[in-house]
Amino acid sequence: MHKQRGFTLIELLVVIAIIALLMAILMPVLRKAREQGKDMVCRNNLRQIGLAANFYAGEYSFLIPRSAEWGGNIKPWFQLFMPFLSQRTVNDDYRNVKIFRCPSYPDKRQTVCFVVNGWANNQSGDGDWHMQGTPTKLTACKKPTLSIYLADNEDGPWRTIIIKATDRDVTRCDVFRPSHLPNSEDQGIGSGRRVARARHKSGCNCLFLDWHVEWITAENMTEEMWNFEEYD
Repeated sequence: MHKQRGFTLIELLVVIAIIALLMAILMPVLRKAREQGKDMVCRNNLRQIGLAANFYAGEYSFLIPRSAEWGGNIKPWFQLFMPFLSQRTVNDDYRNVKIFRCPSYPDKRQTVCFVVNGWANNQSGDGDWHMQGTPTKLTACKKPTLSIYLADNEDGPWRTIIIKATDRDVTRCDVFRPSHLPNSEDQGIGSGRRVARARHKSGCNCLFLDWHVEWITAENMTEEMWNFEEYD
């Protein structure tokens, strides 16, 4: 009769070491693949919003919404675009629309994961920055391929979480001054950085006014990309 032989302690340790080594190799690859998947979802969401914005402009004399006005008659862009989205809403509530969210946004309570171009024309450059509240003709943009309309919303203690469309801080989901851009170190509630510095790797996804989507690094984003009507 032959004695059944099991694994020795050394053999078990070798197997465990090999498994640990394989896991150490595979985990970064899996993590990278997961982040790439989230990035692709974000880009696709922006493309869907771009289609809705284009349909909206065609319906309303080529006007597109800019900054929202709290307590006023100007609704935010994500409410105005709902009728033109492929994804249907429930009870006309924008929070049912997943297209408005980036899966990489850290706080899952956030319902508005993108900030809109509210850069007013003829900024003085002396610190007197103001937002563009009224809609603007799409045809007013001189270089739509170089002008950003939407970008990833920054997260941080100075960035408020939008729970519903009537929240006052909906008005802080626009970009209209240099301190809102990703290279800014400003963390003020009103003046602080609003465009994500590193949502996807070292940059963020942007929807341009010709409705293409592009990833831009923080260091390559300029004020001119937000200057809607005066791009030289």
